[in-house]
Amino acid sequence: VMAAPMEVHRLLASVLKPFAAGLTRLKVGLRRRERRSSYLLLAPLLCETKPQADLPSPPCCGSAHSIQRFQWIGELVPTFGISGSQVKILNSPSEFYGTMKEHIKMAKKRIVMASLYLGTGPLEQELVDCIEETLQKSQEEPVISDLRVSVLLDCIRGSRGKKNSRTMLIPLLKKFPNQVRVALYHTPDLRGILKFLLPERFNETIGLQHIKVYLFDNNVIISGANLSDSYFMNRQDRYVLLHNCEEIADFFDELVNAVSDVSLQLQHNDTADVKPGMIHPFTGNRADFCAAANKRIMAVVNEARSKQQCRNHIRDLFENSSEEDLHVLGDIGRAPKFIDTWIYPIIQMRPFEIRIDEQVTETLMIEAEANSRVYLTSGYFNLTQAYMNLILGTSTDYQILLASPEVNGFFGASGVAGAIPSAYVYIARQFYNRVYQNGLQDRIRLHEYFRKGWTFHAKGLWYYLSGSKWPCLTLIGSPNFGYRSVHRDLEAQLAIVTENHKLQQQLQQEQEHLYCLSNEVLTTTFDQPNRHVKLWVKLVTPLIKNFF
Repeated sequence: VMAAPMEVHRLLASVLKPFAAGLTRLKVGLRRRERRSSYLLLAPLLCETKPQADLPSPPCCGSAHSIQRFQWIGELVPTFGISGSQVKILNSPSEFYGTMKEHIKMAKKRIVMASLYLGTGPLEQELVDCIEETLQKSQEEPVISDLRVSVLLDCIRGSRGKKNSRTMLIPLLKKFPNQVRVALYHTPDLRGILKFLLPERFNETIGLQHIKVYLFDNNVIISGANLSDSYFMNRQDRYVLLHNCEEIADFFDELVNAVSDVSLQLQHNDTADVKPGMIHPFTGNRADFCAAANKRIMAVVNEARSKQQCRNHIRDLFENSSEEDLHVLGDIGRAPKFIDTWIYPIIQMRPFEIRIDEQVTETLMIEAEANSRVYLTSGYFNLTQAYMNLILGTSTDYQILLASPEVNGFFGASGVAGAIPSAYVYIARQFYNRVYQNGLQDRIRLHEYFRKGWTFHAKGLWYYLSGSKWPCLTLIGSPNFGYRSVHRDLEAQLAIVTENHKLQQQLQQEQEHLYCLSNEVLTTTFDQPNRHVKLWVKLVTPLIKNFF
């Protein structure tokens, strides 16, 4: 009896999918034409160093206080509509660590973890033991478990030292060979004589896997934090937990799987090689490898968008259908209830010519309305020239939070790395001087985070519409707004747009919590003894700033 309705269901899906894709391409083209004037107006900012005066304000899409102005992001990436009650901001390293352990223990289907590296201390071992216990329990169940564990790390950083991320995970590979996968991404730009000559640590400057995604069944944590003890104790970052979000979890599962497919596969004997049929990242042809990686990763983005478009058009078609009709259609005909928050996953992988995060960030800066406020933070303040010029040249108020020298992750390091905090002081002073020289100090202010015994690694932004007391948008994830994030590393973050007041208040509290531990940067700040920058650092910084 149900065969006929199901055939209709499949027929509708097959017909509407290409229709949806065609309609979306048309909408994208129209929207791009609408925005072209914004880019032309601000094109000088993207290529010139000197900020322009009397710059016309870019046109806005929608009313002054409508979050619909951000719908254009959905032209580039999938849009996931959820309830704001499914989003929780985590505030501390210990909460981040405890939440991960709690969700690992409860996982039944999948544990997916993408990070720069896994540390080698007791807390990291406890995390690995927690995964092992969960896998062991899955094998003891009466029915065959489909629990799988997938870990993606950077090959160079994860291989540093004799005891490293690889040696921490090999016991899992040996004990659960059919359930555990460990992939090690290797940048295609470290090859040949460069790979041979660059010593340990220095070889990490060329390019890294920098995505931080921690996924447990249908629960997802997006962060900038790595899997290392300081990030579990006293290294401040940002963390957002998306609870019971199956479609978002599926997307990031597939994204990590795609990057893993073009990465080296760790074996139980501590060797690593490409999957059969894949191009080697540093011995194979670079152009061919990057093209294959682009195709594999963008297929995840495009497929997710196609699925959504098909669902949305079928939902529109059956908007006025009866409950009986919707029951026949199943979930595809039923929209989620209480949607007040939209999640946009944004990626940046410049080696593969994937530049979505760069496009989104620049457009947010270009189209930000006058008198709106942006709170921007980076643990490593080293803005690209384009971002810097947009901040200086548009009319938005910026409050920028950066690390004081003492909470910089390189503070006290041995060798050349010990001078990196001074290099960041020099970069901050140059930017501050440009702000001051152009008379923008009332609109653009710098703040330095300081907390005794802590380091600072938070990054992202909070966007307040003009006249609003709460932010309606945040960017949260791994990018630092610097050259590395845009050009060298693999990055991922979320643009979260919400009209849920409780979530907006959570975001405001998160922002205020970070900024309340800071002091405003003044001209006198750079006269302090700990801000003294040696001449050789000033000379070298312009030459090496694109590598840290």
